[in-house]
Amino acid sequence: MKRIISLCIIITVTLLPGISKGNTAPGDTLKVSCFDVDATPPPGSWLVYDKMINSWDQSLRAKGIVLTGAGKPIVLCVVDWIGIANEGYDEFCKALAEAAGTTPDRVALHALHQHDAPVCDFGAEQWLKKEGMDPLGFEGTFAREVIRRLKEAVTGSLKQAKPVTHIGLGQAEVYKVASNRRIMGDSGKVIASRTSATKDPAVRNRPEGLIDPMVSLISFWNNDKPLAVLSYYATHPQSYYRTGVANPDIPGVARFFRQLAVPDALHLHFNGAGGNITAGKYNDGAHENRLILAERLADGMQRAWKRTVKEKISPSDVKWNTVPVALPPKESLNTLGELLHKETSTFVANNASKLVWLERVKKGKTISLSSLGIGKARMVHLPGECFIEYQLAAKAARPDLFVAVAAYGDYAPGYIGTAAAYGEGGYETGQASAVTPEVEKVLTDAIKKLLAN
Repeated sequence: MKRIISLCIIITVTLLPGISKGNTAPGDTLKVSCFDVDATPPPGSWLVYDKMINSWDQSLRAKGIVLTGAGKPIVLCVVDWIGIANEGYDEFCKALAEAAGTTPDRVALHALHQHDAPVCDFGAEQWLKKEGMDPLGFEGTFAREVIRRLKEAVTGSLKQAKPVTHIGLGQAEVYKVASNRRIMGDSGKVIASRTSATKDPAVRNRPEGLIDPMVSLISFWNNDKPLAVLSYYATHPQSYYRTGVANPDIPGVARFFRQLAVPDALHLHFNGAGGNITAGKYNDGAHENRLILAERLADGMQRAWKRTVKEKISPSDVKWNTVPVALPPKESLNTLGELLHKETSTFVANNASKLVWLERVKKGKTISLSSLGIGKARMVHLPGECFIEYQLAAKAARPDLFVAVAAYGDYAPGYIGTAAAYGEGGYETGQASAVTPEVEKVLTDAIKKLLAN
């Protein structure tokens, strides 16, 4: 599998004497600190589907920022793993919060969803061991080591926090990368799936379909010096996988190009609502296509960077909103435990988290959506593999704002389709999705609340 690199940014608050940490006070200074740790497992350990043979030239990363000076610190972190779910997600957020001096509800943690990379779910690890099954990729020793590294990196980053005077906003179209995965027939049903590497030229040659072609950049500045650059683009990130060689794939290569071009700012990339989006129209699986697709994404990032417009900000311009949601689970999840005992290791990798999530739902646990608002920018954080329609709906809800969407938060629910999609067939809304069609109203109502102000 590929190496995953995670990048986290920590925002800290400088307080005046006698001022509560939860409030912004006159004279507070908005600051940002950046962290970046190696999240590449050692050879011989498991990636999500296969034993890891070796690592690639580029490691997997866990990157982030911490924002301080606008109430309790806010942490954004993105990891080059396929997904982090359930108790694993909780533990990552708890550790990041403790290191930053904040609370877990002010942490947004996301995966980039590369497939030659690890998965993390401590609840699934526990269930499989309890059932006498091999936890395979859910074995959590290395994930706990990455959590330790992140805590150390976040704590250290706070000492290097820099004042933020401006944010920059820019976007540009990305050409010939994303395409809709679900090919519809005349009957309104899915007749083909345009996977990340689509061999059939007839399927590749179908129209691009519904996508969001834009890459969005939000940057943090100390006057004329860029400190951190956050990019957002929606697609499955694979060019080819199941190699046993950990690597960050298309977005990792593009991110590296941009890091070289703007070396003094930490670059974080977030995958948008790409559940039904792949590069399949433009990729037949030829290994050379990884570079071609990465260059196309990097080109869009470069043009968005050139179009960036800066605006002056202060701590009072920062808003953090959360909305807890109870996503509706499928009834069929109740028999999933029996299937996990009978099916392949790949099936276990794709579905164990759904069973654990069902038990959490029965205990009343919810998943929190969040948004970070700074000036005209709104960063919306969603769980699972949301369809592109949710991203487009979020942008349409506030055309007066610069809305960027990151999905692949808590990975447990799997694919999250639209209500209509569940009647259209296709892989994404079958076993791959843990939720019912009623999820659309729950999720869209929550997004509207997040963007209400």
